[in-house]
Parts: sequence; structure tokens; C-alpha cells
Amino acid sequence: MLLAFSIAPVGAGESVSAEVAEVIRLVRESGLPNETNAMFTNVEGEWDEVMSLVKACTEKLAERAPRVSLVMKVDYRPGVVGALRSKVETIEARLASS
Repeated sequence: MLLAFSIAPVGAGESVSAEVAEVIRLVRESGLPNETNAMFTNVEGEWDEVMSLVKACTEKLAERAPRVSLVMKVDYRPGVVGALRSKVETIEARLASS
């Protein structure tokens, strides 16, 4: 499955980059394929391992903030592996051939 999520502490102050960096560190240390952009972090893996990671990220932020905001979007396709990269590669190939 692919999961796109955006997570942020609420009530932690004006800048939240330090807190968000700690979450991204957890994602990168998870060993799951992932990428981070300006708005979301994308992770690929089995349902239980991805959801366990999101829970750990939420709990990590909750250590430093009184409230956590979390937005998730899931693409659940059992048996599909490598979609994090292949979906983008397919679009890039179509753009190149146009």
C-alpha cells in the first residue's frame, strides 16, 4: 500500500520544523520506501507496518505538543510492490513521449 501523510504538532509554537524533522527521522529509519516533499511524506509497505509507523510518528509528536494534526491518504492494492517509484516513472514516460 501507499500512504501519503501530513503530520504536525498543534500548540507547539510558531515553527514546527524541529518536531517534524524528528518524525521524518522515524520514517527514514523504518526501512520502508519513502519520500518527503513540501506537503506530505509518502511511505510504501504492508498495512500493519505502515500504520504502525504512523502511530509511532503521532506518539513522537505528542511527546512535545499538546495536540497532533494528522491527514492520511491511502492507495491500497494488495500484492503491488514498488508503486512509490513506478507510478511516477509511468507519468514521466508519458510526458517524454508527448
